[in-house]
Amino acid sequence: MKIIYFDNAATSWPKPPAVSAAMQKYLKKIGANPGRSGHRLSVDAARVIYDAREKLAQLFNVGDPLRIVMVKNATEGLNIAISGLLKPGDHVITSSMEHNSVMRPLRAMEAQGVNVSVIQCDKSGLIDPAQISAAIQKNTKAIFMTHASNATGTVMPVADIGRIAREHGLVFCVDAAQTAGSFPIDVAEMNIDLLAFTGHKSLFGPSGTGGLYIREGLEKRIAPLCVGGTGSRSQVEEQPDFMPDRYEAGTPNTVGIAGLQAGVDFVLSEGIAQIKKKEEELLKIFMEGAKGLAGITLYGQNGTQKRTPVVYFNIDGMDPAEVALELDERFNIMARSGLHCAPSAHKTIGTYPQGTVRFSFSYFNTQEQIAKALEAIRKISRRKK
Repeated sequence: MKIIYFDNAATSWPKPPAVSAAMQKYLKKIGANPGRSGHRLSVDAARVIYDAREKLAQLFNVGDPLRIVMVKNATEGLNIAISGLLKPGDHVITSSMEHNSVMRPLRAMEAQGVNVSVIQCDKSGLIDPAQISAAIQKNTKAIFMTHASNATGTVMPVADIGRIAREHGLVFCVDAAQTAGSFPIDVAEMNIDLLAFTGHKSLFGPSGTGGLYIREGLEKRIAPLCVGGTGSRSQVEEQPDFMPDRYEAGTPNTVGIAGLQAGVDFVLSEGIAQIKKKEEELLKIFMEGAKGLAGITLYGQNGTQKRTPVVYFNIDGMDPAEVALELDERFNIMARSGLHCAPSAHKTIGTYPQGTVRFSFSYFNTQEQIAKALEAIRKISRRKK
């Protein structure tokens, strides 16, 4: 029996063939350290990284590719943004649907004297922008917000919140780990100052890749998380103050970035609209089929337009971990159960502490796989009865 992979919100699989091909090409034909030497292979390696920045800039409507810092994942990007920007006495606003990659850095800064306001979202995971406005104080510095929750799939009204941030002169940081590559993101139109994203999900890149977009001028206010060799200004012992070198100390994951560039190129060539359309179709088929199954509870918004291609469900009387294990061992369906590193989100939707079972679909999944998954859930729920 073939594996059915429904854990794409954790990491996408399979990847487009061009991803592994690009990584193999780098390892076989380049292999050098970018920016550390003047020979042709080092120059070629640097070109790999710059090409990736250009593709990402095109995807997110970033005018200058050098505004994109290459990091190992969205978590690192968020840590740079949060710990580098905030100081004791600052006030920040976030939502109750945040991943621990936002919550834990904010709680760490809270222990250092930063005041954190968490806006409660509704049961579907949606935030009311008016509550953001009402929470702004004289010392508010920034708003940190997920673009879409990894615990419900609900897409937040980022453009509306971006306008609020701009009107009040606040820094707006968006966690796009769940949306980069599957939802349109325009940093200029949405008034996004900081955009953290990972490469290994809907951008179809390998693990250990990601980025942080930093709006021009903000680098003067954000301290780097790590300092060291950059291959630039080697005559001085202080970290460079220009982009992106300020935040890119140490040898980068060039082979991974080569794969990321190929993944982004695939997204651009297929088109966000086409990818989103297919994923929405899969989501709709599953949700309509699941509504007809007895003893199944679905979470998140009812429609498919304002949610990522993920479904969260529980079977009455069964622990989510038990369901996920049976899906794996009996039906070869790979899913994720539990709290998805977002306990606050599960408290918001009423599924704490047990969590839910999550199916997350990808452009490479099929309607046949959806049908098999629905049949598997039907059989598990009937067995429980």
